[in-house]
Amino acid sequence: MMKKTLLAIGGGLIAISSFAVDMSKVDKSIELKDGSTVYLFKDGKMGMENKFGRVESMKEGHIMETKDGRRVVMIGNEVWRLEEALHGDHRN
Repeated sequence: MMKKTLLAIGGGLIAISSFAVDMSKVDKSIELKDGSTVYLFKDGKMGMENKFGRVESMKEGHIMETKDGRRVVMIGNEVWRLEEALHGDHRN
């Protein structure tokens, strides 16, 4: 019984570590008025996550309003880059 318990705990630890998120390339995040979040990468490009937690495509040059009333212009459209930063590489 002890062997099965240790095996289950070990498997759980491996599963948890595979969901680790690498946000080291993201400089900051900006919350928008509609509940979405824009992530600014260190090279100045951006990616957007909607209020449901899904990465969403946004046209470059689109003007968005932040929660505090400022306006932000979309630079780039880093969909895959943000997906990897938020959710990791789950293709393997």
